[in-house]
Amino acid sequence: MSGDPAPPGRPPLILLLPALVGLGFLVLPLAGLLFRAPWSTLGTRLGEPQVLEALRLSLVTATVATGLCLLFGVPLAWLLARVPFPGARLVRALVTVPLVLPPVVGGVALLLVLGRRGTVGQWLDSAFGITLPFTTAGVVLAETFVAMPFLVISVEGALRAADLRYEEAAATLGATRWTTFRRVTLPLVAPGIAAGAILCWARALGEFGATITFAGNFPGRTQTMPLAVYLALETDPQAAIVLSLVLLAVSVLVLVALRDRWVGTG
Repeated sequence: MSGDPAPPGRPPLILLLPALVGLGFLVLPLAGLLFRAPWSTLGTRLGEPQVLEALRLSLVTATVATGLCLLFGVPLAWLLARVPFPGARLVRALVTVPLVLPPVVGGVALLLVLGRRGTVGQWLDSAFGITLPFTTAGVVLAETFVAMPFLVISVEGALRAADLRYEEAAATLGATRWTTFRRVTLPLVAPGIAAGAILCWARALGEFGATITFAGNFPGRTQTMPLAVYLALETDPQAAIVLSLVLLAVSVLVLVALRDRWVGTG
């Protein structure tokens, strides 16, 4: 009969075509990267000094940036999730601004604040002789700026979903707030912290705009993998493909690590 409902699980044909086009738009560029990769010389190219140096610098700076995000982001997430205060919505919006802010604009903002003539940077330079732009420390700060929101959002969501009765029970047993946070709250939200840290690390590893604006592109000092891809694309496209494959592999590994939380298994 014409009035019978469509069987469940079968999409309308009017939706199937754009869905397939969208899938192809997302998958074909990645397939093209794999197809054009110089597999026969992949090992040799990965062993080149400039590639290894960019990879080493990327891993180190992304890891340090993730450590800073954990150090400052977890308390910030706890503040947003558990402490009501005037302007909390504004603070939460400001925390998430780097998610939508063009990274280059973030780099400009960092220069205006932490540059040698910046609001804070000139004081650091005159008082302590500390210069942050165009240094490895500048790379870490740029990566921290763009990556921290991923951690804060993940941890705040885990804190809001956690059962408060466990913390209340610890308080009734005489535990201090710090003990409750360390022995009860942190274990409860550990999966959220781990997921946020992985996303944070991956975002820091792939950061480009804020890094090149605030830290420059100096081999061995500030040239991370994305910057090396950009430079190699102009001089050695095959090397750019190899470096892109490394970043693609890292992205896939991150998705595999977070499959139960973000991708879903169904």
